[in-house]
Amino acid sequence: MTSSTGEPSQRWDARGYAENAWFVADLGMPVVDLLAPESGERILDLGCGDGALTEKLAAAGCDVVGADASAELVNAARARGLDARLINGEALDFTGEFDAVFSNAALHWMLQPDAVIDGVHRALKPGGRFVGEFGGAGNVATIASALEAALDRRGFDGKAANPWYFPSADEYAAKLTAHGFRVRSAELIERPTPLPTGMAGWLATFAGSFIAKVPVSEHGALLNEVLTEISSALKKPDGTWYADYVRLRFAADKPAG
Repeated sequence: MTSSTGEPSQRWDARGYAENAWFVADLGMPVVDLLAPESGERILDLGCGDGALTEKLAAAGCDVVGADASAELVNAARARGLDARLINGEALDFTGEFDAVFSNAALHWMLQPDAVIDGVHRALKPGGRFVGEFGGAGNVATIASALEAALDRRGFDGKAANPWYFPSADEYAAKLTAHGFRVRSAELIERPTPLPTGMAGWLATFAGSFIAKVPVSEHGALLNEVLTEISSALKKPDGTWYADYVRLRFAADKPAG
């Protein structure tokens, strides 16, 4: 689910993703409903990950191409029998090919949003639609602040290690408009989300760019510091950990003429 113009900021392990982040696809189903895919449509799933939602689009009768910058996740999607391709989302090379571009929980990993939107616009047929959801302003703010502070205490620039782009709804709508889209909707949705394998599983899956800054011998200490700092805010009395998610859900159209 990553995309970058250089070395990926986040390394993915397909088995760990399936174990710790399967809920991401489940929470993406309302975005599939917003897309309203129709049988026979050609759809690009941008940041397809292991293909869980790509598979649902294919089951609906769509001709789907999955695109992701992680070779491991692309291979996991191909193992489902999907047309999944290793593609940089900031350098899409399609022209007038798709009826829709769909994206769930991926665009916040792509730090050149203008390049992404430009490529999506070019990839769509006239009248095509771009529908997605990703982290918006305030997403995982408590977790990110604790990770940044833990790195700062070790002499690293915590903010520089942050791999995410979390815009406001207005900011992203303005970018869509600037690249020729007509925006139908763009909204932030606060969604505190229970984590099936706890915060340790979430950090192991999604916080790799922070953890990789310190020697392996310090990984455990860093993670323990973060867990201690955020537990009062994100751990419930029954022991359930929550991620402080804020999602940006949007739908936009490429004009037909």
